[in-house]
Amino acid sequence: MAKKAKGNRVQVVLECTEMKDSGMPGTSRYVTTKNRKNTPERLELKKYNPILKKMTLHKEIK
Repeated sequence: MAKKAKGNRVQVVLECTEMKDSGMPGTSRYVTTKNRKNTPERLELKKYNPILKKMTLHKEIK
């Protein structure tokens, strides 16, 4: 069951951009939280992709 958001903190899903563009099967996704008030734009973080075995850019998806 999903957690209920307290105030401005919301859960977001980050997806690897390199895997999405390459067309390879599988995806690398991470779930994290962010403060909607402080960061209204979409989140972009460098995270480890276990399929490609390297750090890649992960962007927030809806």
